[in-house]
Amino acid sequence: MSSEIYLDANATSPVLPAALAAAADAMACRFGNPSSGHAAGIRAKAMLDEVRARAHRVLGAGPGRITFTSGATEAIQSAVLSALCAVRARQASGEAAGTLLLYGATEHKAVPESLAHWNRLLGTGLELRVLPVDEHGRHRLDVLRALAPQAAMLCTMAANNETGVLSDLAGIEAQLRETGSGAFWMVDSVQALGKLALALGESAIDYAPFSGHKLYAPKGVGMLYVRAGAPYTALMAGGGQEAGWRSGTENMAGIAALGAVLAALEQGGVFRTGAELAAFRERLAGALREALPGIVFNAPFGNALPTTLNFSVPGLAAKELLDVFDAAGVRISAGSACSSAKAASSYVLEAMGLPQWRARAAVRMSFGPLADAAFIESACERIARCGAALRASCLIASGVAPPARDGVIELTADGASSYLVLDAASRSCVVIDPLPALAGRIATLVRQQGYRVRAVLATHVASGGAGTRAALLADLHDCLDGPASGDPLGWPGGAERVLLGDGTPAGALVLGGQVLARLPHDDGMCASYLLGVRGLDGLAAADVRIAFTGTAPVPGGANNSMPLAQMRRAVQRLAALLDGDTILCRAHGSGGVLCSTPGAEARGGGALAELLALQPRLARTVLPPMDSVLGLEPSALARFLATHPDALLVDVREPYEQEAGARLAQCYAGAVHSVPLSRLAWQLADWLRAERRPLVFFCRSGSRSASAAYSLHRLGYQNAWHLAGGLALAA
Repeated sequence: MSSEIYLDANATSPVLPAALAAAADAMACRFGNPSSGHAAGIRAKAMLDEVRARAHRVLGAGPGRITFTSGATEAIQSAVLSALCAVRARQASGEAAGTLLLYGATEHKAVPESLAHWNRLLGTGLELRVLPVDEHGRHRLDVLRALAPQAAMLCTMAANNETGVLSDLAGIEAQLRETGSGAFWMVDSVQALGKLALALGESAIDYAPFSGHKLYAPKGVGMLYVRAGAPYTALMAGGGQEAGWRSGTENMAGIAALGAVLAALEQGGVFRTGAELAAFRERLAGALREALPGIVFNAPFGNALPTTLNFSVPGLAAKELLDVFDAAGVRISAGSACSSAKAASSYVLEAMGLPQWRARAAVRMSFGPLADAAFIESACERIARCGAALRASCLIASGVAPPARDGVIELTADGASSYLVLDAASRSCVVIDPLPALAGRIATLVRQQGYRVRAVLATHVASGGAGTRAALLADLHDCLDGPASGDPLGWPGGAERVLLGDGTPAGALVLGGQVLARLPHDDGMCASYLLGVRGLDGLAAADVRIAFTGTAPVPGGANNSMPLAQMRRAVQRLAALLDGDTILCRAHGSGGVLCSTPGAEARGGGALAELLALQPRLARTVLPPMDSVLGLEPSALARFLATHPDALLVDVREPYEQEAGARLAQCYAGAVHSVPLSRLAWQLADWLRAERRPLVFFCRSGSRSASAAYSLHRLGYQNAWHLAGGLALAA
């Protein structure tokens, strides 16, 4: 686990050793300005010309021109600006110029954004139109044929960055030629370099942008191919470098490094052949199929780059896959690197018409042509480890049940939460507010761990979950401990009774040593559920560990039509049955706060605090923004632990992450306490009622640990910190 397996080459690549050496040589020995006339400048100019000539040969540029840029985005901007300036000139002279800016539905976002930007600034008034793709990700040539005569510019790509799908460039060119289209044609060739044979000078392509860092050159250098005779307008004016096509002193170190990569391509013997790469992809695909049952690959291998695998796994979110792979030291991504941090569907897969779950759950695994068999085998070993971790954590079905644990598990989807109340001794559980997206996960977890389901409950009849509850009960029919039917909220008949803290009786489900009491609101249309340990006199306020309030009875919830006076009575009765540190678990998260307590609500002000109307009125607590507090830099952690010997390090990663990368936790000396974020609410009940020792949370990236620390501060536990940047920086 000491080394990482980098499988995100479509996002960026490491730098080729020869490229590093070339960059160092350029900075040490050829540091002259290529525009200078003295010997140092002449040597630098010779190197610049040599790399340009090599690029011509590798790209098959023929009489076309190669201009060095800062990368593909600048090259795209230059191409779009050049084409639209020519279109505007045609418009001004009364020539036919076309009315459409046509771009592929799966293009990188840099393309439509550039088209919209320059169309607006230049005032060309053209209509941006999407060229659809088929279910395999290839452009619809029939639609292109119909639109090509109206197109002023067409933007497609050689190979898609998310799926690896190859465009039918010959078919596109045929449509442009046969329809007599005068459209300028740009082909994003970023993913093509080093993976596809290129002969740009023999094609009708007007502009082709490239980026060095996608193929073992450093970031900050790229190229733009411009067909001989295609119009060109400089994006950057100034000193007239690059023959006036791109002003600004050239990035000589970057160009030298790119030259070394181009030399490796030209000479051969450095990068793997297409057949070798395809064999590597098949080996990875086989390992994935074995580790992740039900896996679906989102692009046909027969028409895609041999270095790209895009896949989805039923029942697993993209983030879960990213987390478990990252814990095992395998770097993959969700969709494009420019958007993988966002919890959004892949627009590329949506454009292909794939089911929504596949678009939302998709991840990408990509490697470069420098990969070798040993690297691929190491990757396959890590993939197997990830599969084993997911099985051990019951995210994937297996024949081995993990040890049972008491507590509460929170599962989330799209900002909403479902809860499982578990009792190890009796192997019984209750499900609260199951979400459609989580029903399969819940069923797998319950069945794999051998729990008996006492009830599947809702907190409100208007939550829309009746169908989900019924489907889940049907799926778990062999795991039910009692009748499947119940009242509209799922509460089963024949439940026991328990006295609440105010002396009133309530229905109760006994789960081993725990009891779950039902507190109805709004004439039984909604309810809260109180979980605790029954004492001699019933379930006193101090005995209630967690209250599941769902969307009721709080303002803005599903029952927001409840009259204010009735809502106040419901909230105040609930508060009277709890103490200030009882954990409140809601159906919807808010502002990074994972859960709450009555005391925190009273201190925080707002509508719920007004309804509580606690006396004496508590002073409102104002917390600083989550992203500006609580973080310990990795370099400060050892010093913090030395000055706080009683501090507890808390790993909030999920069990499958800890299983896949268990040894990562050993980078810390001393005790490490495992409290996955999904089980934090259960642990909080203990922490808030015990001595408040210093807690330092950590996770993979620092995001979840920041939420945990912030939530504790809001609950009045000030002795909480988190490791900024998480294991990613600490490692």
